[in-house]
Amino acid sequence: MKYIVTGKNDTRSGFGDGLLEAGRKNPKVVGLCADLIPSLKMDSFQKEFPERFFEAGIAEANMMSVAAGLATAGFIPFTGTFANFSTGRVYDQIRQSIAYSLKNVKICASHAGITLGEDGATHQILEDIGLMRMLPGMTVVVPCDYNQTRLATLAVAEWEGPVYLRFGRPKVEIFTPAGDPDFQIGKAQVLVEGKDVSIFACGHLVWEALKASEILREVGIAAEVINIHTIKPIDEAAILKSVRKTGCLVTAEEHNVLGGLGDSVANVLSRNLPSPQEYIGTQDTFGESGTPEQLMVKYGLTAGDIVAGVHRVIARKVTQ
Repeated sequence: MKYIVTGKNDTRSGFGDGLLEAGRKNPKVVGLCADLIPSLKMDSFQKEFPERFFEAGIAEANMMSVAAGLATAGFIPFTGTFANFSTGRVYDQIRQSIAYSLKNVKICASHAGITLGEDGATHQILEDIGLMRMLPGMTVVVPCDYNQTRLATLAVAEWEGPVYLRFGRPKVEIFTPAGDPDFQIGKAQVLVEGKDVSIFACGHLVWEALKASEILREVGIAAEVINIHTIKPIDEAAILKSVRKTGCLVTAEEHNVLGGLGDSVANVLSRNLPSPQEYIGTQDTFGESGTPEQLMVKYGLTAGDIVAGVHRVIARKVTQ
């Protein structure tokens, strides 16, 4: 797949636009929000479908329980709040009322990772992918840009069962097609082909991986960049195909290295094709207050950090 940068926008806007489209397509789609309607970009849906929108207030646990009830009645509820409040604050309600009975609830989480920025560690969350992927039957989707978040929102509206959809606050490059025919839940996307190392990334780190591949090309290293937008169910075939070719890999995510994309990929490889792997992510730590750019640098989530990881893993491959 080739990519062309067409602008910048935040992924939460992709969710808002996708939700409005999904609501127009299916009258069973309903929205719920926990006092963050503008932040989640759910205002357009609320305005067009006021009878299908429910403001839960600052009562996230109640919102999840209401969503479970709406799903029981045949609706397709989309809940919206910050990722921290979408998971950590309401884990019991998600586990007991949604996941256990496989309710058709779409848990939509904005302001994920450290790029939430100045709000600091109490509002940032770096454990949510791990929390959600461990729930039996939960699908976990982490799109990479505005266009893909919009498409992912439309796709999860048609996907049967509980889904965790994770996206972010900052404006990031738009580089996937608006009507991408290759996007499919559970299917990874090869953005750049290469033979020397595989770079698997999700969310905001996909763009950093693409920048890293350009830097590496200048020194003669052909990196294969793969967008793992679906953490669960993960595309095992795509992972194995790439690593059989390259022999080593780097995983990159705006999440704790424990429990997220890196561990998901390692699980596939440990059972099928043990290979040298480097993890780019936060190193078992909470975040802190700062601009998104400052925090990306401090916590080692930049293109330069991915490049350094590639050099380390290629050295390990050579010495094996």
